[in-house]
Amino acid sequence: MSWDVVVIGAGSVGCPTAMELAGRGLRTLVIDPLASAGQGQNKAAIGGVRATHSDPAKIALCTQSLEVFSTFEEVHGIDIGWKKGGYCFPAFDDRVEGVLRKILPVQKAAGLGIDWVGPDEIARLVPGIVREGLRGGTFSPGDGQVSPLLAANAFQRVAESRGARFQYHERVTGIEVDGGRVVAVRTDRGRYQTEWVVIAAGAEAREVGALAGLDLPVTPDSHEAGITAPVEAFLDPLVVDLRPGPEGKTANFYFGQNSEGQIIFCYTPITLFVGTDRESTSEFMPIVARRLVGLVPRLRHALVRRIWRGLYPMTPDGLPIVDTADEPRGVVVAVGMCGQGFMLGPGVARTVASLIAEGRATIDEAAFATIRLGRDLGAAREALK
Repeated sequence: MSWDVVVIGAGSVGCPTAMELAGRGLRTLVIDPLASAGQGQNKAAIGGVRATHSDPAKIALCTQSLEVFSTFEEVHGIDIGWKKGGYCFPAFDDRVEGVLRKILPVQKAAGLGIDWVGPDEIARLVPGIVREGLRGGTFSPGDGQVSPLLAANAFQRVAESRGARFQYHERVTGIEVDGGRVVAVRTDRGRYQTEWVVIAAGAEAREVGALAGLDLPVTPDSHEAGITAPVEAFLDPLVVDLRPGPEGKTANFYFGQNSEGQIIFCYTPITLFVGTDRESTSEFMPIVARRLVGLVPRLRHALVRRIWRGLYPMTPDGLPIVDTADEPRGVVVAVGMCGQGFMLGPGVARTVASLIAEGRATIDEAAFATIRLGRDLGAAREALK
């Protein structure tokens, strides 16, 4: 059997992409080396979904993602754990306040429902937050949280109902090109004729891209996260503290309470763990516990259930790569999500499907230019990465 599109990767980008492609009537095959949907980096995500970025492309793509996530149960009848609690960025110093206020005009110009609020409102949004030095912060009520595993399986179910096929425990070993255009994908289990290939391979983007003769500048590094046992609901937004940690190891940290009452948390290390090692570290819990309790003391009795590490497929400028390749024709790249593949996934999926079916992105050309192949990777990084 021949396929219109073969999607390589059944994760945060590949699963919603299959749903969008099949929804356009394209015969879609998804191939993944793991056991089921979302078993790569998707299941390591903490589930936050925000459009409150500073880069226009990410704002536009995540706005589309929010449309999909927030209406998924209503449209498809499947619960994905959507919680509309917003995102809150508190400020305790000049630097963080300056960063947040500087990007507010960009965010507002993009149509985001976000504003600066005072310390009393931050204290209401984040019950128990320390008040000493609190200057206020930004709050975007339209953002939220979703269960990554529920979402991956939901995207697959809808895609399959539209005719897509998912094949697991299968690794892509080659991408065949004839006359400058893709003609087939080879795996360790077979060969599949196709007119289009979508590379949505996450942390393996560079290796899979090389099969098509592409040098994709994606290098993974690992980040650790954890989750507590459920507690009574008290926290609506996901909270991001942009200050560096006092221990000199963390750049920022973030946490929220999911729809099941669990506190889920993560931090960004200053010295990155480059590579694919996903073993948990001994330093993570002592560091993040001090930061959590230092910001919200009421969390000191929270019972941590488990911790894990996932990979951030990073690009040099901190922005994803979403584009059609000039050579070979028929390849669409959707990689380098920089740890935000889950929140970007449905929006990226819409653009990928539109590139294949209509030859254009779903976001405006100026924004699309910042995430295309061949862009200047030395440009300024996204401020809220």
